[in-house]
Amino acid sequence: MAKRNLTIITYHFVRDQARSRFPGIKARTPDTFGAQLEYILGRYTVIRMEDLFRALADRTEDLPRGSLLLTFDDGYREHFTHVFPILQTAGVQGSFFPCGRAVMERAVLDVNKIHFILAAVKDHSRIISSIFAALDEMRPRSDLRDNREYYRELAVPGRFDTGEVIFIKRMLQRALPEYIRGAITDRLFREHVTADEGAFADELYLSAEQLKQMKEAGMFIGSHGWGHRWMDTLPQGEQEREIDLSVDMLRVVGVSERELVMCYPYGAYSGPLIDILKTRGFRCGLSVDLGIADLDRDDPFALKRLDTNDLPVSAGEPPREWTGPAAQEEGKSP
Repeated sequence: MAKRNLTIITYHFVRDQARSRFPGIKARTPDTFGAQLEYILGRYTVIRMEDLFRALADRTEDLPRGSLLLTFDDGYREHFTHVFPILQTAGVQGSFFPCGRAVMERAVLDVNKIHFILAAVKDHSRIISSIFAALDEMRPRSDLRDNREYYRELAVPGRFDTGEVIFIKRMLQRALPEYIRGAITDRLFREHVTADEGAFADELYLSAEQLKQMKEAGMFIGSHGWGHRWMDTLPQGEQEREIDLSVDMLRVVGVSERELVMCYPYGAYSGPLIDILKTRGFRCGLSVDLGIADLDRDDPFALKRLDTNDLPVSAGEPPREWTGPAAQEEGKSP
């Protein structure tokens, strides 16, 4: 039997940076997205989520050679205005994973507040100074470590971010108690981005009606949780609430309970979280663990993905780590 490998590509922002009020946001432009899709179509077979369901349900079900799945996280409005028309023209499906709270309550998620704070303030040391000042103010009545300890531990460069950016993200996403990091994030967002959160959310996120249109046109819509929280760290009751509220949103836009997929916020998952997903009838889960998914070996609730930056944008670029040997193994040379 042929090896059942699947390349799953992750996209986030796809926007016209030249016209954006926030050119510092890391994004594909519509042109580079279209060029990369052309590259993909020439070297892979883009499958539908329904093809993945069949392959997971039946181990004798082969995937097409060089199979690839397109996924889009966070539910941005530009997925409707820019990505959706390009996919329709190409005749391929994308799988979109919005957060329920952004769609239903039009609230700006903390993960995105942090993105836009970083984009609005070019000198990231200013943000760090503001975080430290807030911690100094709160320290007498909170159990907080020394500022220097936090920095030494967390300011470690990542694949795509500097040490300063990683530090800011980790402090405001996870390291601090939720009520403290939420208060600091809200203050910085109001100061540097906008005080009109509702209007900003309307501009940033997909609406329920747009998701319905995409679903009716053949796109796949899945869950990215309710509030984009670190779901692996939540108590069971809060995990269940995050999942159930997100499923309620999916019902509103026409998603059947027979086609539920979880794309973990921050890629964070755990055994107990997976157990809850199974009881709710989810078919699989997408992580941010780096690699090409092997459907014969991998846990279907921890499928690996690649980032858009792991693939070339055009045939003129040299092969990347994940395009040479993997593509050849699947019968398609980049």
